[in-house]
Amino acid sequence: MVSSTPSPTPTPDGALPDTEEARAEALYARISADSALTQDLFRQALQDPHGALDRIVGLGDEFGLPVSRQAVKTHIASLDDGASKQWLLKARGGL
Repeated sequence: MVSSTPSPTPTPDGALPDTEEARAEALYARISADSALTQDLFRQALQDPHGALDRIVGLGDEFGLPVSRQAVKTHIASLDDGASKQWLLKARGGL
């Protein structure tokens, strides 16, 4: 039987992230690699920031990278790129 659940995203050395911070980073990288998903989450964040954050946490569960809402917020706040900062500024009300 084939599982429809995606495999967890390994770190560059092939290991699975073992800290919540590392899982949040891996989850962000996985979401960022999918431009359609990234845009969809950005649009959702503009309309429903709480829902977007819940969706990101849910994606983490789906991808085998469980994270808390706080870990997602902390990781996004730590990023030093313009697009992420713009997303955070737009969605801050719900985060």
